[in-house]
Amino acid sequence: MLPSEEELVRRLQAGDERALGVFYQHYHVALSAAVRRIVRDPHAAQDVLQESMVKIWRALALYDPNQGRLFTWAAKICCNTAIDHVRTARYRLAARTHSLDDARALALGTPGFRPEDIGVADLLRGLRPEYRHVMDLLYLQGHTQQEAAERLNVPLGTVKTWVGRSRQLLGRLPL
Repeated sequence: MLPSEEELVRRLQAGDERALGVFYQHYHVALSAAVRRIVRDPHAAQDVLQESMVKIWRALALYDPNQGRLFTWAAKICCNTAIDHVRTARYRLAARTHSLDDARALALGTPGFRPEDIGVADLLRGLRPEYRHVMDLLYLQGHTQQEAAERLNVPLGTVKTWVGRSRQLLGRLPL
C-alpha cells in the first residue's frame, strides 16, 4: 500500500532506501512517459530515467512540499535531465547516423526493387552520353563515384560535376 505523500516525503528525506523503491514503483511509469516524450530512443530514455532517479535521491533534501507535489518536482527533474541528454553532441550524432545493421539493411534496399521497373533507364536516355553513362554506373549498377571515375578514366571531380548536372536536368523533367 502506498503511504501518504507526506509520509513518503518524510521517509525519503530521512534517507530510507525502501521509500525510494516505493516511490519508483508508484511513479516510474509516468516519469518514464515524460522522459520518452523528449528522448525517443527507448534504451536512452531508460538510462535517462535511471540518471534522473539518482538526481532525485541526491536532491531530496532540497524538496519543499510547500512549493509543489513530489511527483511534479520529480517530473521536472526527469524532463530537465532528458533535455540535457538530447542536447549532448553524442545524442545528436547518434540521431543522425544508423547502426551497422541499419546501414546494411539500407544498402540491400527493398527486396525485389528494380530501377528499370519505374523507368529510370528511360529517363536517362534523355541525357548526354557521358551523363547517362555515369548515372547508369552509380544508380543502376551500384558503383561508387570513385569506382565510376576509374571505370570512365576521368577525374573524380568530373564525375561529381556530371552527377550534379544530371540531377539538375532530371529534376526539370515533367513526371
